[in-house]
Amino acid sequence: MTEELYLNDSYVKEFESKVIKILDNYVILDKTAFYPGGGGLENDLGFLENNKGEKVKVLEVKKENGEILHKVESNKFNEGELVKGVIDWERRYRMMRLHTASHIISALAYEKFGSLITGGHISPEYAKDDFNVEDKAILIELINEANEIVKKSIDVKVYFLPRDEALMIPAIVKLAGRNPPEIPIWRIVEIPGIDIQADGGPHVKNTREIGEIVLLKVENKGK
Repeated sequence: MTEELYLNDSYVKEFESKVIKILDNYVILDKTAFYPGGGGLENDLGFLENNKGEKVKVLEVKKENGEILHKVESNKFNEGELVKGVIDWERRYRMMRLHTASHIISALAYEKFGSLITGGHISPEYAKDDFNVEDKAILIELINEANEIVKKSIDVKVYFLPRDEALMIPAIVKLAGRNPPEIPIWRIVEIPGIDIQADGGPHVKNTREIGEIVLLKVENKGK
């Protein structure tokens, strides 16, 4: 299984790793900082550099059977060799800021209206969250309040808990229709006093890094 460096440190931009398997144009490493996507968050992009100094674009990253597969533009790698991985940091950091902002908004929606997230997607350009609320004014109110929380410069905590202990935390899973994951150890992302959720994706260290949250568009998809 690939060691997932981003679980402990979302700010790893470059890393060294060993190629443990090659499958056509996919490279599997013993450890990686490339996030494979999930929870509505897009996967990372960047490049891998082989031991000859050749840089090859990473076009896609996905997780299958505990292994993280890096799809490369051309396969110039050999099993057993050491490679350097570099994340497209500007792209990743934008998604980290949007991801933490989404957590704040979803926490407010749950606290104030008992509203759960029914879907969503985070790209570098914007975050889209679907809530089971009907009034646009409610969403504007949530955004305004979220911006006040951002300005408080709250440190974001990331830690791990046994599944049974995590399940004792109210609303630890805020996605409607999602069953609690069966894995024995859960990764917890907490914004103290605001939100606590089971989550496997990259986040910023402090809410002030988010900047200003701007409401771009509201769509009513009906029931």
